[in-house]
Amino acid sequence: MSAASDDTAPVPRPPSAPLPDFCSLPVLFALLVVGALTVTLMWLAPGSRGDLGDYGTAVLFTSWLAVLLTVALCKLTPWMQRLPGLLPYAAVWLLLVLLVGVSAAVIGWVDHSIHTGMTPVSRVRFVRDASIATGLLGAGLLRYFYVVAQWQVRVAAAAQAQVAALQARIRPHFLFNSMNAVAALIRVDPDAAERTVENLAELFRAALGTDHESLGTLGEEWMLVDRYLDIEALRLGDRLHVERAIDVPVDLPLPRLLLQPLVENAVRHGIQPSRHGGRIRLAGHRVPGGVEIVIENTLPGSSANPGTGHGLRNVRERVAHHFGQRASVRTERHDDRFVVTVFLPEPGQRLLPRRASWTR
Repeated sequence: MSAASDDTAPVPRPPSAPLPDFCSLPVLFALLVVGALTVTLMWLAPGSRGDLGDYGTAVLFTSWLAVLLTVALCKLTPWMQRLPGLLPYAAVWLLLVLLVGVSAAVIGWVDHSIHTGMTPVSRVRFVRDASIATGLLGAGLLRYFYVVAQWQVRVAAAAQAQVAALQARIRPHFLFNSMNAVAALIRVDPDAAERTVENLAELFRAALGTDHESLGTLGEEWMLVDRYLDIEALRLGDRLHVERAIDVPVDLPLPRLLLQPLVENAVRHGIQPSRHGGRIRLAGHRVPGGVEIVIENTLPGSSANPGTGHGLRNVRERVAHHFGQRASVRTERHDDRFVVTVFLPEPGQRLLPRRASWTR
């Protein structure tokens, strides 16, 4: 039975090769440039009459064809993309040749009807030459698009793998300290121990979430930061002072645990090594083109361990991956303070209500 079922199992068809976005302006621009360059080379070739009127007519014809082809490819791409393997590119090539051949036949017929003399005397030759030129140029252009598409797929896969690796490295270093605090609080303050366990559960749910759950909002990220600071407040007590001045869009999409590692660094390298503790300031406000988030902490002195910088590199790479080159993560050291400034571009969204600055 199993062998028979294996013999009748459907053979999976090869995945479809991704087509470029024919609805985009860069593709239209590429077609316009290729057409104009082809006409220019033919006009400059030996044996050409070199007539500027013919050259202008040819450029106008290729430009019209480029627009027509772009519109047709834009409309038909979803259907062609369903074809398996490299058949989408074969369908695009056939469509190019057919459209150019039909267009050349129509233009030749109209030209011979009104006797303008823009096309050769032989309409068959005109259609044949236009189709052959389109077939050769289309094959080269589609080969270029295919190579670019494969490169983009590899870059996206590498970036996704890198982000997955970065996400896997996000693990709160305070786990054992927090569990010890919970153990100590169970008899003294059961409610505080329960809150600590709930906070730990939320942090690890965000840290260990799957890829489709790894994108949250800025408002949710602030809530995770608050949970983390609540846990550290149990361990550090009066040594930890936190100030907040936050006025940021709550719905801004944000990778989970993007800001928490920065706050964790501030606690580990700024507050924890100091016998007298220190202060952490969390600020967020709108700036032209996006929002700016500032995480500032006092420094204990030159004897403190500066850290390895893995957390900052992690945040920088994730910010660059999710927000592009417009986003930035800057660090500054001012005497006894260390400041991390994160700029995130965002569209107009609902604002998180302003919270008055307070000190814990």
